[in-house]
Amino acid sequence: MVQPFEDPTKAKNQMYSYYVYILQCSDNSYYTGITSRPNKRFQEHELGKYKKCYTYKRRPLELKFQQVFNDVLQAIYFEKKIKGWSRAKKKALIENDLEQLQLLSECRNATHYKYR
Repeated sequence: MVQPFEDPTKAKNQMYSYYVYILQCSDNSYYTGITSRPNKRFQEHELGKYKKCYTYKRRPLELKFQQVFNDVLQAIYFEKKIKGWSRAKKKALIENDLEQLQLLSECRNATHYKYR
């Protein structure tokens, strides 16, 4: 299990932190999101604040992965990238299985240079 989010409270002169996170839902599906207020956002998910949210009917939830960014654009890019990944690739990321992540990231297209 991943450690709870850090307290994102920042002084006015400090940069904000942005978190990309993966939650495991009660049906074992994954939900990927981004926030600058991780504790508040996780609580919103857990309490079912938004009825139209993917996680609403899939509670309880468990935080499986988090990555902090100082640049919001990098965080958004990473979140969108993960959302396009297969379940197996997300699982490899969660488990920090870099070898499996590399294998799942390789192009398997017949036109790829490795297969010519």
